[in-house]
Amino acid sequence: MNLSAMLRARADEGRPIRVALIGAGKFGTMYLAQARLTPGVHILGIADLSVTRARQRYAAAGYPGERLTTTSIDDALASGQTYLTDNPDELIEHPAFDVIVEATGDPAVGIATATKAVTQGKDLVMVNVEADALAGPLLADRARRAGLIYSLAWGDQPALICEQVDWARTCGFEVVAAGKGTRYLPSYHSLTPDTVWDVLIQYLPIEDRSHINAQMFNSFLDGTKSAVEMTAVCNACDLLPQSGGLRFPPASRFELAEVLKPRAQGGSLERIGVTEVTSSLNRDGSDVPHHLAMGTFVVITSDSAYSRQCLREYNCLVDSSGDFASLYRPTHMIGLELGISVANVVLRKEPTGTPIVFNSDVVAVAKRDLAAGEILDGEGGFTVWGRQTPADVSLSEGFFPLGLAKGAKLAVPVSEGKALRWQDVKVDETDAAVRTRREMERVFAPNATVS
Repeated sequence: MNLSAMLRARADEGRPIRVALIGAGKFGTMYLAQARLTPGVHILGIADLSVTRARQRYAAAGYPGERLTTTSIDDALASGQTYLTDNPDELIEHPAFDVIVEATGDPAVGIATATKAVTQGKDLVMVNVEADALAGPLLADRARRAGLIYSLAWGDQPALICEQVDWARTCGFEVVAAGKGTRYLPSYHSLTPDTVWDVLIQYLPIEDRSHINAQMFNSFLDGTKSAVEMTAVCNACDLLPQSGGLRFPPASRFELAEVLKPRAQGGSLERIGVTEVTSSLNRDGSDVPHHLAMGTFVVITSDSAYSRQCLREYNCLVDSSGDFASLYRPTHMIGLELGISVANVVLRKEPTGTPIVFNSDVVAVAKRDLAAGEILDGEGGFTVWGRQTPADVSLSEGFFPLGLAKGAKLAVPVSEGKALRWQDVKVDETDAAVRTRREMERVFAPNATVS
C-alpha cells in the first residue's frame, strides 16, 4: 500500500513516470483527468487519429492549453508539456517513455501497438480488452520473453476481478466463480446501433444523442463486451468459460453465493472455477433489487469446515448452506483508476492482471440471417455479437473470432444464431492481426485442429 509514497518520491527526485497515451477516447480522458492530479506522473505524449479531438479531451480533463505542444517530444520533456501527435509510433519509439497505455479499443491497432512496444523495449498497459481477447496470451508471452510487462488495465472490470481472484487464492480459498454484473435480457443479442436506443432511454436520461456512440454502447448490451471481458479474466486467472457461454442469471449482490454455485448444490454453474455475469434484470424485464450492474465479484468456498463456520459467524455473504460465500465491489471507476496499473507496472514491475493461458475465446455469432458478400461491422454492430466459448472448442470447430469481424466479407450465407467459421469469411491471411491470431492458436493450442 505504498504506491502513492513511491510516486511522491519520484516527483521529489524530478523523475516522474513518463506516460504515452494512445487513444484519447472516454477511457483515456478519464485517466488524463486524474493523472493531472497525481504527483510523480507526467503525460509526456498523446497519440490520437484526431488531433483536434485530443486537444478537446485534454482541455476537458482540466489541463491548460499551453501544456500541449506539437513541436517535439524532447521539447515537451524539457518543459514539462505534453506532446500531441496522430502517429503512435513516434511515442513508442522514443526512449523517454516509461510505459505505453493502449486505449484505442481497436483490436488490430492494439495488436500493432503491443508488437511495436516489445520491439522497442516498452512496458504496456492494455486498456484495449478487445485486442487482449483476440491475441492477449501471445502478446503477453512475447513481452515476458523480452523481460517486459504486459498488463490489463486497472479500473476496467477484468483487472479488478483478477485482484479479487488473487485475494481469494492468496487466502487459500477456492474460486467458485468470478465475474461482474450487467444489464441483460436474452433479446438484447439482436440489438443494433439503431434499436439500442429503445433500451438506453429506459435507464439513461439522454438529452443529446450526438454524445453517445451507439455502437459502443450496444456492445455492452448485446452480450459482446461481457464475453470479451470474461475471456480476459479466464485467460489471466486460469479460469474456465462455461460450455454454452455466459448465461447471465439474474441475481442481487446479496444472492451471488446462492446463484453462482454448482448445479449439484442448487446453483446455476456447470462446474467450479468459471466466469459468469449476473443480470440486473429479471427475465420478465423487472429490475433486480440491489443488483450489481456496474460491479465485480468473486464467489469462494473452503475445504476447511472451520473456515466455512467463520464465514457464517462473521456475517459474510453466504449461501443457504453456508458452504459458499461472496465478496463484491459495487462499482468500478474506469479510467479514473488507471493510475494503479501505471504505478504498478513502472514502480513494482508487476502487471495488474496478465494473460497466462488460452482458456477462453470470443466467437462471432450472426444477429440475423446474413448473406454471402455482406461486410461484417464487428463489435456492437448490425451483423454479429460475441459469445464466450471455450478455446479448445473454438479452435476444434474453426469458429471465427469476433475481434477480426470488422470489415470482413462473408463468403457464404450464415443463418441467425449460428457461430461464424473461418471458412465462412474471406480472410486476408497476410493481415498482421490475422497472422498474430493464427500464431497464438499454434503456440497455445498446438494439438488443436485449426481450420
